[in-house]
Formats: sequence, C-alpha cells, structure tokens
Amino acid sequence: MPIISVDQAKNEYDVVIVGSDAGGGQSAFTLTLAGLKCVMLEAGRNYDPVTETPMFNTPAQAPLQGNSTPDKPFGFHDATVDGGWEVKGEPYTSVHATPEEEFKWWRPRMLGGRTNHWGRISLRNGPYDLKPHSRDGLGLDWPIGYEDLEPYYTKVELLVGVYGSNEGLENTPNSPEGVLLPPPRGRVAELLAQKHGKTLGIPICPIHRAVLTKAQDWENIPAKLHPNDPAAQKIVGEAMRQRQACFWATSCGRGCGIKANYQSTTVHLPPAMATGNLDIIPNAHCREVLVGKDGKATGVLFIDKATGKEARVKGKAVILAAGSAETVRILLNSKSSGAPDGVANSSGLVGKYIMDTVGSSLGGHIPALENVPPHNEDGAGGDHFYSPWWLYKEQIAGKLDFARGYHIELGGSRHMPGGGNPVPDDLSKGSYGTKFKEDARRYYGASVGFASRGEMIPNENCFADLDPTVKDKWGIPVLRFHWKWSDHEINQARHAQKTFAALIEEMGGTVHAKKDANGLPYMDKPGAVIHEVGGAIIGDDPKKSVVNQWNQTWDVKNLFLCDGAPFASNADKNPTLTIMTLTWRACDHIIEEAKKGNL
Repeated sequence: MPIISVDQAKNEYDVVIVGSDAGGGQSAFTLTLAGLKCVMLEAGRNYDPVTETPMFNTPAQAPLQGNSTPDKPFGFHDATVDGGWEVKGEPYTSVHATPEEEFKWWRPRMLGGRTNHWGRISLRNGPYDLKPHSRDGLGLDWPIGYEDLEPYYTKVELLVGVYGSNEGLENTPNSPEGVLLPPPRGRVAELLAQKHGKTLGIPICPIHRAVLTKAQDWENIPAKLHPNDPAAQKIVGEAMRQRQACFWATSCGRGCGIKANYQSTTVHLPPAMATGNLDIIPNAHCREVLVGKDGKATGVLFIDKATGKEARVKGKAVILAAGSAETVRILLNSKSSGAPDGVANSSGLVGKYIMDTVGSSLGGHIPALENVPPHNEDGAGGDHFYSPWWLYKEQIAGKLDFARGYHIELGGSRHMPGGGNPVPDDLSKGSYGTKFKEDARRYYGASVGFASRGEMIPNENCFADLDPTVKDKWGIPVLRFHWKWSDHEINQARHAQKTFAALIEEMGGTVHAKKDANGLPYMDKPGAVIHEVGGAIIGDDPKKSVVNQWNQTWDVKNLFLCDGAPFASNADKNPTLTIMTLTWRACDHIIEEAKKGNL
C-alpha cells in the first residue's frame, strides 16, 4: 500500500477521511472508485494482515502461552496492536455511581481499526430497529426505514462476503437469494443447543458472519456493485479474486493472511489504493475539524505522532469515521467563535445518547459432551450458530418487564486449546498427573457458554463530554464518560441469565457458577462489548439531531459522520454491517453532490 508522510500530502483533496476501519474503509472504497481524490488519516501505524498474521502459531509459541496481558487483553495472538482498553498517553475518564457502570473504552491504533479484531457477526437491522419509538413509545426513531437501507445491505454483503441462512424470522431480515454464502455446519455443542432449544421455544440457527466459506464470484459480483463502470469492475474483481475461502484453522481475531474474513485492510483498502485516488497518512492523531468563514469544513488539524507537531490537510469535504466516541471527541474539541461548544453542535446533542450493547454471559458443564473423541472444531474462527430474539410478540403485549430484546451467541466444543487450564476448576478438584490427563480428555469440550447481546434504549444519563482538567500527551482535552443503566437493560440481562440457565439444564447440564441476579455484576460493563454507538444522532429535525439522513451534519454541509456516532438506536444486531451500509449510502450522496459542484 502506498503510505505517505505528512509532507507528501497534496495541497487539497476532494475528501479527507478520518479513520480506516469499517466506516473509513467503506468511504475510501466508494469514493475513490467513483474518481474522488481522498486522503485517509489513521491515528495508529500501518498494518498488513497478509504479512503480519501468525495464522499457524500455537499458544506454546507465544509469551505466557498466549494468555491475556495488560497490553494484549485478548491474548498475544490477537490482531490488535498498540491499542486496547488503555492507550499510552491517551487517557479518558468516567463518571459512574457504581463500579459496574464504569465505562471501558476500547481503541485500536492501527490501520483497519476494529475490523482487525471484531467477531464479524453481520446482522441486518430490521424494520422495528429503525422505528423503535413508533413501535413502543421509547427511544428515538431514525429518519429512514429499512427500505432505504436494504439495497445497501445487499451491496455490502456481496462485497465483504457474508455466510448464513435465511430463516424468515420476525424482524430478522432475509437477504436476497444468492447473496449469502453457505453457512458452515454446526459444531457439536451448537447442534446440541439447537436440539434442546426447540423444547424451550428458542430458535437456534446459522448466524451471519463476514467470512468466506467459498470463493467469491469475482466475475459477476463487481458488475452488480458498479454497473456501467468497467474500470471499477475490473479493480474490484481483481481484489475479490485474491481472496481465498476459509480453511477452518485459526481464530479470525488473529487477522487473516488469506483474506478470507472481512477486514478493511484486505477488502476495502486494496481496491481503493488500486485506483490511485487514495493517500494514507498513518500516526495522524486528529485534533479538530477546521471550518472556514463561510461555515464549511476546510480540512483537519492533527498531530503527526512521528514528530509531535501539528499538521493540516485540506479537503472539499470531511468525513469523520474515527469510531463513535473518537468522533465525538473531535467534534467537541473543534471549537471556534462560531461554534463555542464544538462543531456541528448547535443542537447541543454532540456527545448525548451514547449506547452500548447490553452483555451478559453464563457457562455450564454438559455431561453429554464428555469423552467426545478428539476432533477439530475450530471452524470459521467464530460462531456458526446463534439465536435471534424470539419474543417480539410477548414484548409488545407487555408480558416482559423490559422493552427490547437480545440475541444469543454460543460457545463450546473442541477448538484449539489455549494456554489456560483445559479442565474447569469446579470439575478437576485439584487433580494432577495421570488423573489430570484423564480429566482433560473427559472434560475438555464439555463446557458451553452463552452470551446475550441486547438492545439498549438511549437515555439522557449516558453521554460524553470533555474532561475539564485531563488532557492527552499533546495537550488535547480527553473524553469523560457518564453512564447509568435503566431498568430495561438490567431486567433484560436478568432474563438472559434465566434463559441461559434453563438452556444449560435442558441440555442435561449444570451451571458452573450462578451469578447474582439481584444486582449488576451479571452485566458486562458499559463499553465492554465494544459496540458503543451514538453521540451524534441522526434525525429529521436540526434541533433534535446532529446529522440528517445522509449522515451529513446539519450545521456544516460538507462534514459527514460515517461511523456509529449517528445511530439513533442500538439494536441487538452488531453494528458494523449497518455502519458500512449507512456509509455507502452517504458516500453515494457525496458523489452526487460532487457532480453538482456542491462540495
């Protein structure tokens, strides 16, 4: 990839893109293939998963057998470098009433951002998810409906490659025939959960994930994505041809040297670079958006981490795709006499209504899975099956004490052992020697785990502002998070705990350790699921939102937000697919405006 230094930047670009993960990568892909000249600012270093991914290294080949450390919290082989819950020199603060409500902020500092690390679960938001207030009177509606996003969901799925099945379930949209790749077969634990889930009325079916289970149709898909554009078709077709199907061997969290899974660095950026229309400046820590006297964005001011000095790039338009909270930080720090509270903040809503996925988990021991013959079930590096939310009708009828649902992610079976104890502590009872080996053969793979990923309703107690005293190493004010779960989220997590216990017991198992169902310890901390969105919500009224339906800020017409910041709700569906979908739609609008000379 042609990476440039600050002094090599052009005098002016059509578009300045801040961030390189799902939103930034999709922005670069869409705009450069349409002929726009773009520069991408990445706060971390360059990263190439093709050359840097240790795909076949075993835990024994890593320090501490690959176990978690403060600088590698997801294990040594996790793809994230120079980032995590803490980033040196870049603190943040939290205001919370209880320890369980302390916000945890995951930040990658590398090309491709979170797309190098995520679980690649790619679920479409449904009609209910975009109009939640209209359905139950809570939260906020989006100014667009599912029909506006459906064509873009299809294009994103065709581009990145998503496996799964169409089940026709309520508010769980199908993809058009022929779009989804074949789902991998369920693992033993997933199949057993599926069997017993039927008894409890819990549907368990193939999940949608951005992993190639077979090679993409590189000869025909590009024409569907870029009709009447042979040059773009050729570039995209060649990029698809270089991707290989998953060979079921390693965790997707390591990155993927054969480009089987979706990462911005292997799917979006290669074709964007091939156009010759994209420059990438790494180690560029964005400080603020620059705005001219006419009220339009003129570019971005950033810190060149290589020198510690301020630098600038100019553009006819600016896209912030730095991650929702990072985008909020940039907007709030972009102060001027005309915008004393930060750019695009005339509504006073920048930083407001931040949401995260509601997470809760429980594990158990299943005797039916003991002494299973050794076999390889690494599979596609993540979930093969899941359970979509199934109680919409009960919920709208008022039979539950929480308003929004959750989906269930499943874990279990005989994947490659990590560096920890292969035998759960409550089963081994201190065994060692020959007895320990016997226990390992008996119990390894006999545990299952279930995790809920639930919708959070936005509330006024969850927001971010600038800390009045704390600054980062470059003297820039940092974010301060405020958080308060509502009863809806607390009750939802309690319901999930009861559901998991019932499913484990129905499978003939026992729960490893029941969690406190009367307080908050059974919930993941806010931010822990790494799905935070909101902070610059989308809407149809400039007084009640920050951006319009095109992700365009009301106050600054050539400033667009293309990450999770515009989300007006945070459905139980993982947000990345929707971020790419909204971004492609927004960038098509930018392209049309550029043709009219309106940038």
